[in-house]
Amino acid sequence: MGLSRGGAQNNTVTRVQLRPVLVEAIETLRTAGVASPRADAENLAAHVLGLERGRLLLAPLIGPEQLDTYRALVARRAERIPLQHLTGQSSMGEIDLEVGPGVFVPRPETELLFAWALARLETVPHDHTPIVVDLCTGSGALALAIAHARPDAEVHAVELDPGALRWARRNAELHSAAGDTPITLHHADVTDPGLLTELDGRVDIVVTNPPYIPEGAELSPEVAEHDPHRALFGGPDGLDVIRPMVPLIGRLLRPGGGVAIEHDDSNGGELTRLLAADGRFGEVAEHPDLAGKPRFVAAVSSASPT
Repeated sequence: MGLSRGGAQNNTVTRVQLRPVLVEAIETLRTAGVASPRADAENLAAHVLGLERGRLLLAPLIGPEQLDTYRALVARRAERIPLQHLTGQSSMGEIDLEVGPGVFVPRPETELLFAWALARLETVPHDHTPIVVDLCTGSGALALAIAHARPDAEVHAVELDPGALRWARRNAELHSAAGDTPITLHHADVTDPGLLTELDGRVDIVVTNPPYIPEGAELSPEVAEHDPHRALFGGPDGLDVIRPMVPLIGRLLRPGGGVAIEHDDSNGGELTRLLAADGRFGEVAEHPDLAGKPRFVAAVSSASPT
């Protein structure tokens, strides 16, 4: 159309095909060394378009403003800024979490530990309110995912870092407002031998994804430059935080209660020995991730020290 009788010019927005834009973004991210260029390009496009990634085919076109936003996000991802910092979200189980600078971004591998916890909770008698403790909760991912999946549970989450605790509180408030069972957050040190004495011998499940990377390990820029150092490193062998947690966990668990501890793939054997040597744990077993790498160790509390 040309000018209307009133002189107003047509302002029809020209949209472009999304597919070649995605191809361009994938190549940009691949060249930048991003480990998952296709997934990240598609996730960023879904974020900009307000869609789930699996529904991108339903939006074959992208508008000019969205295109500018998308290309800007791709450029930042190419600078190795974490995907979750760009979208503002991560996930665990069936819930979404707000994340950003100052808190550890939950990893997909931790979904396996989460699944273990849910399966273990099925063994708790139905006339008993399950008690769960998440040590080193970070963003609140495990605690909130368990509370969402098991609204009958009493869930406690412990975090020392004030920055991470702010994110955990924010996520806890959002999920409580959405109708999930509230969790109890504790600003405390998981290496404190007097932590949570009010729960001694009452806890059904302890889960923890603590700082466990050995000092000096090589990390991707997304991790090294953006995840908090305090949330990553666990001393020379990665076990400086885990060692003092073992007696704490032994004190908290009821007889038959279970624990799962995520660890670096270099120290699963030593963690297994730590739990076995404590004398209060049986059924100690290493669990691999989907790539076959050692990911977490699980154990069950004995009725009494052996």
